[in-house]
Amino acid sequence: MRRHPEELEAMDRPDCDPVLLNRTYAQFPLVNRAVGGWKRIYERQIAPVLARGEPARLLDIGCGGGDIALQLARWALRDGYELDVWGIDPDERAIAFARRAAMKSPLPAGKIEFARCTSADLVRQGEVFDVVISNHLLHHLGETQLRGILADTEALATGLGLHADIRRSRRASLLFGAATLPLAGTSLIRRDGLASIRRSYIPMELVRRVPAGWQVHTARPFRNLLVYRPVRA
Repeated sequence: MRRHPEELEAMDRPDCDPVLLNRTYAQFPLVNRAVGGWKRIYERQIAPVLARGEPARLLDIGCGGGDIALQLARWALRDGYELDVWGIDPDERAIAFARRAAMKSPLPAGKIEFARCTSADLVRQGEVFDVVISNHLLHHLGETQLRGILADTEALATGLGLHADIRRSRRASLLFGAATLPLAGTSLIRRDGLASIRRSYIPMELVRRVPAGWQVHTARPFRNLLVYRPVRA
């Protein structure tokens, strides 16, 4: 299945229908619970960093509607970890939705913040985080942007950098298309999701693109994980 990086997803358009856009953000938690695998990522990758027993900070780059950031904050609070979560996105529509979702969350004040900015902005400000993540971001990026995100992650992450994305395959496209058929017309989930699959990478394509210090892993279902672990002094 050939990659189609030239496809533009409707959500990325500035003139995207706001009703469909908000419905899409609202459906993201359902989709991410089904295919994101973040519970396992939290348990196997993020929790060991938090288990060091020190107050920690986590950054979600390209947080969209904020559901992953909110879920990680809830799991950390449940498990007794002192974690502050930041979600960032350059799209003001995403940040507005995420902030509304945070206001409805039972999380204590100050445990999660959403800001309209980029990872490069935070690097320039000298910010650092114990954990830096993204979800379904990499396939949106051009070659230069991808290198920039990985370089920013290396500058920002003191404990773990982890970018999770879709792994392209015909089977993934067929299964996702069938599973999301009931959502067709209610949001952009199905249309943009299929475009995302066509734009996404297979592991070998990522191996050729990542710098030294990064590892490319696969996970179920149809996932790529880019992992960076800084050398601790």
